Amino acid sequence: MKALGILNLRRLWLVLMSVMLLHASIVMAGNLIVPDQIEGATRVTAEDVINLVMLEPEVVIIDSRKQQPFDDGHIQDAVNILDSKMTENSLADMVPNKSTPVVFYCNGETCLRSANAATKAYHWGYSRVYWFRGGWKEWVDKEMPVSRVKK
Repeated sequence: MKALGILNLRRLWLVLMSVMLLHASIVMAGNLIVPDQIEGATRVTAEDVINLVMLEPEVVIIDSRKQQPFDDGHIQDAVNILDSKMTENSLADMVPNKSTPVVFYCNGETCLRSANAATKAYHWGYSRVYWFRGGWKEWVDKEMPVSRVKK
């Protein structure tokens, strides 16, 4: 009987350790690793985005951030579609032609929203997907033109 109690204590200890490790991994998930490249997307810089706008006036720039950061400031002429709310239909409303160049950006190099959105677009058949990995931080740091929603 005593051996059964020790066995149960060991199992309990293993379960508790597993829960603690799971909790630690969830807490550390705030430091997610953003990829360097995305399949089907061309990675661009702030200067590349400016060049795209100049050379391809039909380019659509999608801000994948939440509404409040978008309202506080965004790339001029960008439209806001939160990555987690972006559906194939909502993207098609903004970009009906799948060969139109489309740029996705979010807060910067540690933000996954634009990576998620660009990946979705590629899988939905968009052929000219651009991923501005540096995002809003790079745009502001380089003093590029911005727009704000009037309150």
